[in-house]
Amino acid sequence: MQNVPLWGETLRLLVELAATAAFALSGVLAAARHRMDAVGVCVVGFLAAFGGGTLRDLLLDQRPFFWVQHVDLLWGVLGLCVACMLFLRNRHFELTERAMQWPDALGLGLFAATGVHQALQQQLPAVVAVIMGLITGVAGGVLRDVVCNQIPAAFHDHRPYAVCAFAGGWSYVALWTLQAPGWVALLGCVLVTAGLRGVALWRNWQLPAWRI
Repeated sequence: MQNVPLWGETLRLLVELAATAAFALSGVLAAARHRMDAVGVCVVGFLAAFGGGTLRDLLLDQRPFFWVQHVDLLWGVLGLCVACMLFLRNRHFELTERAMQWPDALGLGLFAATGVHQALQQQLPAVVAVIMGLITGVAGGVLRDVVCNQIPAAFHDHRPYAVCAFAGGWSYVALWTLQAPGWVALLGCVLVTAGLRGVALWRNWQLPAWRI
């Protein structure tokens, strides 16, 4: 089997930092809407930021977990949670949520790429690698919504989200098969995922729903 293109440690850290920050902020906003206390805000923020990557590491039997290996991510998310509690108010939520749509789409693509990459490093089949990318990108938001006592948005808002990560994962696999450099595969995955998500929001695409 082909060698998986390496990203380099600096690129990996930047990818994880950007994706973690985007998802952590989505968790903080969800906790704020439910008027949680400081502990609740931090817990939901941490679940959104680290839930998908932790589940991926569990399934791939990777130790230590990525946030244990890079403890600065923990401090960064904690600092983000505290800063949001100090400075964000209700009047900022709608503007912040609109502004978060593209960073959230980018975070989805970045996390999907990390999941696919790590699965390919273990020489797993392509479809398993794509599913690992999907889990990494979506599971954190699912855990966030479950803790907030609501049906996960990825399952019921009918706007393509997981589908975008799924397509982005296959683009990573395709570029890897063509022996593209690691950064090219990463960029392709992010562009496909974020691009599809952006177009879906712009054009208000809807997934088919169950008809009773």
